[in-house]
Amino acid sequence: MRILIIEDEPELARHVSRALTRHGHLVEVRHDGNAGLQAGLTGTPDLIVLDLNLPGLNGLAVLAQLRQANSPARVIILTARGEVEHRVRGLKAGADDYLAKPFSLEELIARIEAMGRRGTAPTGSDLLQIADLVVDLPHRRVTRAGRSITLSPREFDVLQVLLQEPGRIFSRTELCERVWQRQHTYDTRTVEIFIARLRKKLDHDFPHALIHTVRGEGYSIRAPA
Repeated sequence: MRILIIEDEPELARHVSRALTRHGHLVEVRHDGNAGLQAGLTGTPDLIVLDLNLPGLNGLAVLAQLRQANSPARVIILTARGEVEHRVRGLKAGADDYLAKPFSLEELIARIEAMGRRGTAPTGSDLLQIADLVVDLPHRRVTRAGRSITLSPREFDVLQVLLQEPGRIFSRTELCERVWQRQHTYDTRTVEIFIARLRKKLDHDFPHALIHTVRGEGYSIRAPA
């Protein structure tokens, strides 16, 4: 994968870059928000490792502008341990995953490689549809009632899991395991944030909701009665 690291700590950026290069990735590094944003918009990174505490534009501002420009890159945000609110704001702004500092390189690489596998299993069909919602899997395109809807890569992954079994209730824990490929370290609030993001894009401007919460159990997607 083509990976962009936006990190203002030179030593940390160097260690991460070397580790990812050893694993066969093509890596670029930027040390401030302005340069990182420019590289993210003009280059073609598949994934961005983004520190939130950056000189110039901070990480949240970089992320917001990337998503406003419909950047297809997946984004892992780096936060200081305990910065829960920053992590939540980053996920709401369009990040796909997070990692708290200090972290192990092995964990970062595992997260990146899981993202490279797109996190979901093939369904045997190129199109998934429920009611007026249509998902083109090979091109990762989503439309509802003929209207094109732009999803972040991780939003798409969550939607794909739900659509693979319409009507089935997925617990928050199972969605974490299926989408983020974590069996032991997960944060179910992350799932709640992504469901809220999907509802805003897929349901809010339409007469019938497709994504439903089953209290105490989880989430499902189903056609209107």
